[in-house]
Amino acid sequence: MTNTRTVQTPFNRLLLTGAAGGLGKVLRETLKPYAKVLRLSDIAPMACAADSREETIVCDLADKQAVHQLVEGVDAILHFGGVSVERSFEEILGPNISGVFHIYEAARRHGVKRVVFASSNHVIGFYQQDQTLDARSPRRPDGYYGLSKSYGEDMATFYFDRYGIETVSIRIGSSFPEPQNRRMMHTWLSFADLTQLLERALYTPNVGHTVVYGASNNLNVWWDNRYAAHLGFAPKDTSEIYRDKVEAQPMPPADDPSRIYQGGAFVAAGPFGDE
Repeated sequence: MTNTRTVQTPFNRLLLTGAAGGLGKVLRETLKPYAKVLRLSDIAPMACAADSREETIVCDLADKQAVHQLVEGVDAILHFGGVSVERSFEEILGPNISGVFHIYEAARRHGVKRVVFASSNHVIGFYQQDQTLDARSPRRPDGYYGLSKSYGEDMATFYFDRYGIETVSIRIGSSFPEPQNRRMMHTWLSFADLTQLLERALYTPNVGHTVVYGASNNLNVWWDNRYAAHLGFAPKDTSEIYRDKVEAQPMPPADDPSRIYQGGAFVAAGPFGDE
């Protein structure tokens, strides 16, 4: 499939949840070409809308009615909201598990037919780093956060099968300005490549529920996107330009999870509440 880089016809209104988060702040800028109005939501306060093409709304994803009001009038949803690190189950439950249900229920009620779900590599985090995975590899979540993303992927499948709402679930690797350690040399996803992937996720027709791994064109990757080839995602950036900087760091011990598991330190976080 040819992957064109022409700017697509903007949606009338796109919803971005988690807009006050690290990635949300980046996407607030890079998504502007794809929407006449970008509706931005987070539980945390945000800077006021910069112009008439932005709407900022404070919303708790655990509040079903608030989410239903949030989704009214949007054409597609980019769901990046929720807890983005490993936490106790109780902390994950409201925003990540109830929250993703509320998003899909609101999409159903308001006739929204396309969701882009920010899933995570942590749905497969207990695989070891010498294994290559594709979208059909059984999930092996590495914590409560990974479990919540696995649940979100099941929610996406159910809402497509039952209601025809299409989703692209992006198993984001490590999306930062640059890779921060050796593990991220494999999992790094540049902001530009993330934006390209979101464009493909929004505009590619007939995606059903597509799972795609979000990583840049790194030298050594653990993930095979053969089952998402129809998206035409062609990452341009690579972690290689940071290799010397990263490899100047001390090598972690051989038994460090960051050297063994694809999920890195997440596999060892917790348990919570035992003290």
